[in-house]
Amino acid sequence: MKANNSFSLLFYPRISDLDKNGKATLFLRITVDGKRAELSLKRKVNPKTWCPISGKIKEKGLVSKEINDYIDELKVRVRQFQGDFVIKGQPYTASTIKSCLVNKGADSKTVLNIYDEHNSNVRELLGKDFTYGTYRRHIRTRNHLSRFIQKEFGKIDYFVQDVDLAFINRFDIFLRKNGAGGHNTITKYVTNFKKIVRVAFANNWISTDPFFHWKAKWVKTEREVLTERELQVLIKTEFKLERLNRTRDIFVFCCFTGLSYIDVKKLTLCNIVFGLNGKKWITILRTKTKVKSTIPLLPLAERILEKYSGYTSKHENVCLLPVYSNQKLNKYLKEISTLCQINKRVTFHLSRHTFATTVTLANGVPIESVSKMLGHQSIRTTQIYAKVLDKKLFKDMEQVISRYESI
Repeated sequence: MKANNSFSLLFYPRISDLDKNGKATLFLRITVDGKRAELSLKRKVNPKTWCPISGKIKEKGLVSKEINDYIDELKVRVRQFQGDFVIKGQPYTASTIKSCLVNKGADSKTVLNIYDEHNSNVRELLGKDFTYGTYRRHIRTRNHLSRFIQKEFGKIDYFVQDVDLAFINRFDIFLRKNGAGGHNTITKYVTNFKKIVRVAFANNWISTDPFFHWKAKWVKTEREVLTERELQVLIKTEFKLERLNRTRDIFVFCCFTGLSYIDVKKLTLCNIVFGLNGKKWITILRTKTKVKSTIPLLPLAERILEKYSGYTSKHENVCLLPVYSNQKLNKYLKEISTLCQINKRVTFHLSRHTFATTVTLANGVPIESVSKMLGHQSIRTTQIYAKVLDKKLFKDMEQVISRYESI
């Protein structure tokens, strides 16, 4: 095709093939000289929310914004491919531009395109093999990469075969300079990117692994826990706002069960069983490790379940507790810690740490039993909590020593 010939793009939902939820798959139609080439965007939308004039979703929301941003990026990418053909004086068709876009052939595989395909696969497996938190972390990493490539190289994407150790180190520095998070958070972003590069290496899209000489350096952090006194203050305090009382109850429930946020959110009657002693137990397959957790239902935890029995249906597949989003829980816990004068950064995951130390290990429960209740794959993970407990005991004994020094 010559430079002065026709070229157009059209984004549209294919309404002739709706799924059971009434959603249609988005398609991109590339037209060159009246000849078309189409490809699926692997994203679905409600046709009622689609604006054919703007070629975007009308409604607001996180998912809609991600799809609209992706459409904008695809427009830029397609026009860049078309512009490259024009500048080089090379003939092209709708099919050749489509081939560039979907990266057919190892020579044209790009970082963001591979990452988009990876994230699309993760999204399809949400609730099965992946959690929403994992999906969001990869979305954030992909967006950081996009900004890095645009700022450092002036491009909208980067060929994966050109990624080297210098690229990786520049990405690391870029994240630190732009305040993307603390040391471990930034290291996690780079290891997320490492996974994408390993996908390219496994598929022979690159001949060498640029991460071969790169090693993640993690900074050891202290795991905060609530003391027995702080836990008792939290339990006995009544708040004026219902949302704070509910947040406290869910948090305390996890302090006495060790369940993580994702696991308490999916807790149903199916997970409550009777043990050999006739007492209730929780049995649940941990979402993160796929390891079975078996936890005795302590009296306080059982009372919390009874308190909220009216909030949910008695159906065995309905969640037992009215759990807020993780973001809201952490926001409300910040208010609660201030009201209870707990001078610690209290997050929801702190409840799991508290169960491991203050509730179990500090009361003589063997570390093997704690490991089984927490659903750890290795007892070495549980030993981290034992070290936290040792430090706490040392500090407590220092106070005792100071009292008797003068005797």
